[in-house]
Amino acid sequence: MNVHLQQILDNPLAALAIVGNLIIIESLLSVDNAAVLATMVSDLPKEQRHKALRYGIIGAYVFRGLCLLFASYLIQFWYLKPLGGLYLLYLAYSQFASKNRSEEEDVDKEQSWFYRHTLGLIGPFWATVALIELMDLAFSIDNVFAVVAFTDNLILVCIGVFIGILAMRLVAQAFVLLMGKYPFLETAAFVVIGILGLKLLLSLFEHYLPQHPFSHFLASETADVGLTILTVAVFAVPLLTSWLFGVPYRQGRG
Repeated sequence: MNVHLQQILDNPLAALAIVGNLIIIESLLSVDNAAVLATMVSDLPKEQRHKALRYGIIGAYVFRGLCLLFASYLIQFWYLKPLGGLYLLYLAYSQFASKNRSEEEDVDKEQSWFYRHTLGLIGPFWATVALIELMDLAFSIDNVFAVVAFTDNLILVCIGVFIGILAMRLVAQAFVLLMGKYPFLETAAFVVIGILGLKLLLSLFEHYLPQHPFSHFLASETADVGLTILTVAVFAVPLLTSWLFGVPYRQGRG
């Protein structure tokens, strides 16, 4: 039997825990990606915006598929886990350290060398599409890197990338709507990103002290399931207190 499938069958709860955490990571990354792409098409005529974004979605599928081909190669490098952890911790830090996040996420196409040099050749619409495809490539590497950093099981990596594709069309929109109604969920999401980043960073401890009891615990099914329970609680507890007591505040309530 395939070794990756055997790992899943031997530890189904741990596999489900990993998939749950990948859903959180991919959804949040997709929300950020969608926000950037929406900014990039904002100066196009209204009838061209949807068309440009559609081309962008197609490009994202293609590039994620291409990146997936390299996933089996990438998972051989143990240091991707701590690097991925540092990246997730950076995402969390930048969210809480920034006083005006929306301004940082604005994309000025005119500052792009690629856009300026394609604008005169193919016009503003196709120059924008070309820039979107370039961003798609960066996003695809970004997302696949995050998935590969979280697990070395190739089947789970494929599931994670597939989740990323679905997240771009479905989950990201649901996240935006949910965070619009419950603004505190955005903070909760980045707390979870920070927790997951710390977990990946601790893989350094596992690598250099593999026989230590703490390393055995980090690699255990109990740790994976416990991490998922914690991440769910970060979302569920404030939601529950908001419904029951009105704290934290949610939109639409006085």
